[in-house]
Amino acid sequence: MLMNEQEKLNRNHYMIFGLSWAGWVFDFYDLVLFTFLIAPIHRSLHLSPDMLSLCLGVSLFATGLGGIIFGALGDKYGRKKVLQWTIIIYSIGTFLCAFTWSFYSLVLFRFLTGLGVGGEWATGQIYINETFPDKLRAKYGAFMQSGAPVGVILASIVGGVITPIIGWRYTFLISIIPAIMVILIRRYLKESDVWIQNKDQYVNKNIFQEFKELISKEHRKIFLISLILCIFGMSAYWFTYSWLPTYLADERGLALIGSTIGIIIIQCGDFTGYTSFGYVAERLGRRPAFTIYSFIMAISISMITLCWNQINAVPDLIFLFMFLTGFGTGFFGGFGALFSELFPTKIRNTGVGTVFNLARGIQFVTPVIITIVATYFDLSYGIAIAAIFAMLVGIWIWTFPETKGTVINELD
Repeated sequence: MLMNEQEKLNRNHYMIFGLSWAGWVFDFYDLVLFTFLIAPIHRSLHLSPDMLSLCLGVSLFATGLGGIIFGALGDKYGRKKVLQWTIIIYSIGTFLCAFTWSFYSLVLFRFLTGLGVGGEWATGQIYINETFPDKLRAKYGAFMQSGAPVGVILASIVGGVITPIIGWRYTFLISIIPAIMVILIRRYLKESDVWIQNKDQYVNKNIFQEFKELISKEHRKIFLISLILCIFGMSAYWFTYSWLPTYLADERGLALIGSTIGIIIIQCGDFTGYTSFGYVAERLGRRPAFTIYSFIMAISISMITLCWNQINAVPDLIFLFMFLTGFGTGFFGGFGALFSELFPTKIRNTGVGTVFNLARGIQFVTPVIITIVATYFDLSYGIAIAAIFAMLVGIWIWTFPETKGTVINELD
């Protein structure tokens, strides 16, 4: 009996979930930490805002490349090995940032971090979606996504509270700690038995064949509509979050600690949205759940940017819409289950990794666009662009078939 055919969850399920979740926590921590260290790095290395935007953009671009590369490697070498490789790579990349001496060295180290970050999400999601029972797939896939707000909260605490004490270099230095998880993965995790069941058919295949099959006539439509959905979702997310700490501190007058608290409130909304999305998706279906959450995000972003002056008179409203902005982001919790249900085992990791991370890699232009918009208007207008993309997510999801109840245990 496959793990996803078992009625009750056992130790293997919980270990797979726990370490995949932890990997995503530190994955996102390493990626987002940089946004909280922009100011001290600027002062120390005398880098311009454009240079720092480019560093963030390069790391996002690298996530796309990493997702494509490690997605294919995950189908060839297995979920467990690739999960280890990606955690090691993004931990080393962040660690090396502590020794940055110039703009070019910072770009190189953030690129390395992005490579590892890009590969981890898809591998962890596939791990969970292949091993958990069909009726629990959406819930636990969404639960894994809840690691993102935990990672951001951790980054905001470290960047906003600890960095002023120890400095930005030591902040990067201590970020090698997540690499310890690799020891636990090697010792305790069991490989996906769905992958083992299928590997003899595909493991010796050239990885370029996997990409070729991804855009073949059989899978081309699903690949393209999935990529477009992810681009809309990633744009909504990164237009919101890439400059949000700076927006709250500089344009809305919140002190460093105040902006950190604001970010934590939003991330508490994220966590609530991710953990609740799976229940809604299982009850109502994938498509209605995406629409509900993305529309909540769109409305709330508009309120904390374009309508800030109108709601500022009632501080509780500001905190409410910050929370709801994060809550609406919960639609990200549905990507893992949705895409796993659409792509067959032979190209599942390739398909999910490519779609999710190619869309994220395209976001390398997002920080630059916001900077340009802010030059002529202000940051609120640049960040408000996210509302448009969030609305598009809720509309575009209806081009998909409903995948609720899909079985993932066949030889395909």
